[in-house]
Amino acid sequence: MKLYHSPGTCSLSPLIALHEAGLPFETVAVNIKNHTVVQDGSDYRRINPKGYVPLLQLDNGETLTEGPAIVQYIADQASGKQLAPANGTWARYKLQEWLTFIGTELHKNFSPLFNPKAPQEAKVQAQQKLADRLAWVDSQLADRPFLTGDTFTVADGYLFTVCGWGAHVGVPLEGLANLTAFMARVGERPSVKAAQQEGRKA
Repeated sequence: MKLYHSPGTCSLSPLIALHEAGLPFETVAVNIKNHTVVQDGSDYRRINPKGYVPLLQLDNGETLTEGPAIVQYIADQASGKQLAPANGTWARYKLQEWLTFIGTELHKNFSPLFNPKAPQEAKVQAQQKLADRLAWVDSQLADRPFLTGDTFTVADGYLFTVCGWGAHVGVPLEGLANLTAFMARVGERPSVKAAQQEGRKA
């Protein structure tokens, strides 16, 4: 498998999943500003017309281009690692609920904060919405180490990735004790450290 990624982006989430799963893979760095593959300067949009990362390419040429779908695929290839509950179970739907929430309520609200052309009013609204959503996440972590209970899943890797952006764009986690502890706990996982190191390669 090949994971197309770019440093500092949400592609860290599937990188974490791949390291947790222990599956063989290689990474391909992408310059998302000019949509080129770093190694050879080729047009990345020929591989992914959407122009963004991550993209997972299988050995047979098939591709997945959305993070929540990619991490679930990875989890299902290493079912013994318990990175996602079995398909069709209530626990799997709860995992998908978390992935959807992180993608739509957290990830998307960070977008204006990284956009230099976004109006200041839009940035303030995004910061306020994120503060509200993150406070709710903090409350959910009050009685459990991970989002769905005692077991680390791909949703935790996604949350860790997205929350890691906060300090860079004026969305601090200070005062959110449970979420801060979660970030420290996940950040100490060997697979997460390996993914962060891999993710910095460009």
